[in-house]
Amino acid sequence: MNISELFIRRPIMTTLVMVGILIFGVMSYQLLPVSDLPNVDYPTLQVSASLPGASPETMASSVATPLEQQFSSIAGVSSMTSTSSLGSTQITLQFDLNRDIDGAAQDVQAGISKAAKQLPTNMPTPPSYRKVNPADQPILYISLNSSIMPLSTVDKYAETQLAQRLSMVDGVAQVQVYGSQKYAVRIQLDPESLSAKGIGIDEVATAVSNGNVNLPTGTLYGKEQNYTIQANGQLTDAASYRSLTVAYQNGAPVQLGELGEVLDSVENDKVASWYFASGGKKEGRRAGEQRSKGAEKKSQIQNSGVRAIVLAVQRQPGTNTVKVVDAIKKLLPTFRKQVPAAVNINILYDRSQSIRESVDDVQFTLLLTIALVVLVIFLFLRNLSATVIPSLAVPLSIVATFGVMVLLGFSLDNLSLMALTLSVGFVVDDAVVMLENIVRHMEMGESRMEAALNGSREIGFTILSMTISLVAVFIPILFMEGILGRLFREFAITISVAILVSGVISLSLTPMLCSRFLRPPHHEQGSRGAGEQGKQRGE
Repeated sequence: MNISELFIRRPIMTTLVMVGILIFGVMSYQLLPVSDLPNVDYPTLQVSASLPGASPETMASSVATPLEQQFSSIAGVSSMTSTSSLGSTQITLQFDLNRDIDGAAQDVQAGISKAAKQLPTNMPTPPSYRKVNPADQPILYISLNSSIMPLSTVDKYAETQLAQRLSMVDGVAQVQVYGSQKYAVRIQLDPESLSAKGIGIDEVATAVSNGNVNLPTGTLYGKEQNYTIQANGQLTDAASYRSLTVAYQNGAPVQLGELGEVLDSVENDKVASWYFASGGKKEGRRAGEQRSKGAEKKSQIQNSGVRAIVLAVQRQPGTNTVKVVDAIKKLLPTFRKQVPAAVNINILYDRSQSIRESVDDVQFTLLLTIALVVLVIFLFLRNLSATVIPSLAVPLSIVATFGVMVLLGFSLDNLSLMALTLSVGFVVDDAVVMLENIVRHMEMGESRMEAALNGSREIGFTILSMTISLVAVFIPILFMEGILGRLFREFAITISVAILVSGVISLSLTPMLCSRFLRPPHHEQGSRGAGEQGKQRGE
């Protein structure tokens, strides 16, 4: 039985099949995502709950414990850790690798609903969850700063526009805000003034709460038309709070400004973040030497960093880093149009840049390996047609592997490209063996067609057994468990597919090309002619 005979006798069919594989592979290469390593993140969910003013002990006993009791009954939970601090609790649930993250999220939501009756009733919001890997570093840092506008205004644009919109990008798990500076009015009461006027802190708190409300007032019903009364009693700045009446003494109102200082400030003035402009300190020092004192002072402030709001973007487990970063960068021009021109938006750190550089290095190594393999074949065969025919098996095998990688959901990462680089030496072996046997038959005096048919018939089963034996070497890697098995599974499948495709090409395209384009060997004819000339001279 000759497997290659059908392809040898039908060259047009063989050519069309190979062209189809080439086109499909090139299109698949453009669809492959780029990443540093295969996506093998553990399915992880993080549950957050808040109760302002509660101590860590209260959060652990009244919030964390009821939630943990419900989460412990969820199937596939490999680990559960909780952290309770002042007014907040975070519970991290890590599931088995074979657990679907969406199904686990539904179970977590059901657990939160069951524990709702046991949670404190004065919680401002119910517990929430999100898909995130706490051990994974943010993939992108974006800073917002302004030399004109106050930092609280910059924070408003960062949290209400950028952070919320970035959280909606496909693949983004959460957007953390570093150095948050939410606007707030800070009231610093004077104990001596309170004592002198006989007013307690609870009275001040009640007066502030009652004087800063936004409730519907009511509706006026007429004979022909109704009117809805709108009265906004909210206070938006410190000046409005200073004139707020706290109590009455001897018929005179006591205003809040008389009991202490009322300042325009932020919610938390104990956190801060800085943005360091590009350029080293040496360059700033050299430039400062040539400027005036005012310019020198400005340069020192810039080199030491400016206050900024930093957004840290974290990706969801199983998503592609480069794809998520590209989607975010497409939104940056829109963000710059939406915020005032005085707000500067800069990228502090881009994790996808290092990933792209490492992948480019491996791709260059792959191309260099292909070129070296072709050069070695030419040096040993010293025949252009005999070099081109087996060399075609290398790019076709790799391009066809790209198509299979797309179907299996793989990515162009360091491990998959390393598998393709190692497979270059394997994929060319089958074609060289087929070519060598056909050349041997041509040296015996057979024509190209006869040599292709006879040589492929003899060596076909050998190539098949070689291909299967090479693939069998990587089968044990497919059964490795844990995070290491997930990492090298893509490597093993990629190199196995490349070897299998090379076997198919060696049994189809290589013998067909040999039957049409392989030049007969001339070295024996040349030596035989030289021998006959020597005999004639001897006679």
